[in-house]
Amino acid sequence: SLYSVFTVLFMYFTSTSTAQTTDCLHLREQCINAANGCESVWNVVEHVCNVSVLGNRCKAEDAIGCNRIIQVLADKYPEFRTCVCTTDDFCSITTLLEKQCSIDKDNISKETKLQWSLSALSKQAYRANRTCLDVNKECVEDEVCNKQLSLYLKVCSVNKCNMEECQEAIRFFYQNMPFVVAQTMTFCDCPQPDESCHRAKELLHGKPCAVTAVPHPSCLNVIHMCEENELCRKKYKTFRSECWRHVTKRCYDDEACLETLIKGDMPCSANADCKAAYVSTWGTMLRVECTCQDLPPVEQSLCKLFHHMLHSKSCFS
Repeated sequence: SLYSVFTVLFMYFTSTSTAQTTDCLHLREQCINAANGCESVWNVVEHVCNVSVLGNRCKAEDAIGCNRIIQVLADKYPEFRTCVCTTDDFCSITTLLEKQCSIDKDNISKETKLQWSLSALSKQAYRANRTCLDVNKECVEDEVCNKQLSLYLKVCSVNKCNMEECQEAIRFFYQNMPFVVAQTMTFCDCPQPDESCHRAKELLHGKPCAVTAVPHPSCLNVIHMCEENELCRKKYKTFRSECWRHVTKRCYDDEACLETLIKGDMPCSANADCKAAYVSTWGTMLRVECTCQDLPPVEQSLCKLFHHMLHSKSCFS
């Protein structure tokens, strides 16, 4: 039972010398390396407290169960009082493993990238025009890819969708995999009307949780929200400069200029740097589905320009 798990963990920690450091991460490492069954118990605790979803979440989904173990440690083992939460409010596991949870995300990314380097998918050459069903199947059959995909899909569950958290998860998923894999997943497509393939595409591309807002925002609002966010603003700047160099802000207020760009199917560079910039927009507002409906006529041209830039496949087909 959960209670017996807590009891075993408590007994282990109370057997540790009180003279030892109050560094919670150090205590955790001791537990894992003790070779006395503590590691298996700690694995359950990590599951209960959701210690490391994608390595950067550190949130407890089961607040009651997680609080219980934290309170036991704080009440019965005083050394933990310096690094645990002892309030009655929702207690993030962050305070239990402060160093682990505040660890530099770059270190987590390095660890994930190291795992990816062991994947057979990382050694394949890029092949265009893959179906998303084949790409998804290939990922599921690869141990590393399947693990990372499962972590991302866990966060992006339709039943408990939080768009911001899902976007963070899909961003982590794509930015840490080899570019050849990210490119394959990003540019896969489906023949009509293959439902199983379209479902696979939705899973790989974060739909609906990461990209579908109700109601759909206007494409003008999407760009506006993106430019107010530092991360998104940088990615948008790179994407525009690498893919759409001819689209300048001077053109935004010039109706004739906008019409020329749209009607002329404005040129997109579509080179490797452009594709990399497009892949890097995963998990940002730029990938959210947007519309130009219900906007006043004066805003239609600029909106259509943004829609074309963000969602037209002409650049990569």
